[in-house]
Amino acid sequence: MKKNVSLTLDVEVIEGVKKLAEESDRSFSQYVNIVLKRLLKSKDEKESDAVKP
Repeated sequence: MKKNVSLTLDVEVIEGVKKLAEESDRSFSQYVNIVLKRLLKSKDEKESDAVKP
C-alpha cells in the first residue's frame, strides 16, 4: 500500500537524489522509497543486534 506525502527538502538533497535515481533508472519517489526502506531495515538490524547477549 502506498500513500502520498509532501516533503520539504534542501535543494542539494533533491539534486543528489535525482542524479542517483536517474543513474539507477528509477523515479525520484522510487529511489527515495528504496533508500528509506534500507535505512529502516539497517536500524532494525542494529537494534536487534544490540539486544542480543
